[in-house]
Amino acid sequence: MAPTITGRCLCGSVSFQSDMAPFASRACWCRDCQYLSAGNASINVIFVKDHLAINGTVSTYQSTADSGNAVQRSFCPQCGTPLFGESAAAPGLLAVRAGTLDDPSLGRPEGFIWTERAPDWGLIDHTLENLPRQTPPPA
Repeated sequence: MAPTITGRCLCGSVSFQSDMAPFASRACWCRDCQYLSAGNASINVIFVKDHLAINGTVSTYQSTADSGNAVQRSFCPQCGTPLFGESAAAPGLLAVRAGTLDDPSLGRPEGFIWTERAPDWGLIDHTLENLPRQTPPPA
């Protein structure tokens, strides 16, 4: 049995837990993630949504991502911490912002996406998988 993975927003009003390990983690350099991450890449850890329990109330913002897909982003209405992202192209999956994990070592990226949008000073580990745009949806 996998250990329970937990996390929360800055103020603790929203918390979450998963009984299943994430199956991917990526650093995303799309322009939206740069806005959400104060100019840097956003580190996202991908979970199966049905295995993630969310406690507390989140606010959401819906938009169209650089990929053209509809995306719903969730954040804490009290402290503003970005928490989750959900793409219409990958139903059943939830991207959790790595900074919200109680064990931040789980957020180590396995690769980088949207590298074509990274600023010239952006740090990208070229020993990992790098994609100029979006990752293809999981099968």
